[in-house]
Amino acid sequence: QVQLVESGGGSVQAGGSLRLSCAVSGYSTSNHAMAWIRQAPGKEREAVAVVDDDSRAGYANFVKGRFTISKDNAKNTLCLQMNSLKPEDTAMYYCAADGRHKATIAAVDVYDMDYWGKGTQVTVSS
Repeated sequence: QVQLVESGGGSVQAGGSLRLSCAVSGYSTSNHAMAWIRQAPGKEREAVAVVDDDSRAGYANFVKGRFTISKDNAKNTLCLQMNSLKPEDTAMYYCAADGRHKATIAAVDVYDMDYWGKGTQVTVSS
C-alpha cells in the first residue's frame, strides 16, 4: 500500500521559512519523479516543484530562487525548503508521485498524479 504523509506546515510571517517533508512508503522515490503541488481556497491546483529520478529539479516561476525541492532516496523522503515566504504562498501543500521517471515542471499534470498525500497547510501572514 502506497502512503505519502506530509509534515512541516504551519503559520509564519512574510519573509519567514518553513520546511515541508513527505514520508513515502510502498513506492520508490529513487525511480520516479516526485512533486509538490499546492492549492489555495478558490484557486486551481498548481505545481510548485518537481524532482526526477536523477534528482534534477524544476520550479514554477513564482517560487524560483525561494523554494528548494530535494529527496533522500535512502530514507524515501521528499522535502521542500521554503524561504522568503509571501502571503500568496498560503495554500494546502501536497506531496505527489508522478509515476514517470522524468518530469519537468511544465509536464506535471496536477490532476493526474499517481499518488497523493493528504496535504499540510501553510499560512503566511503579512
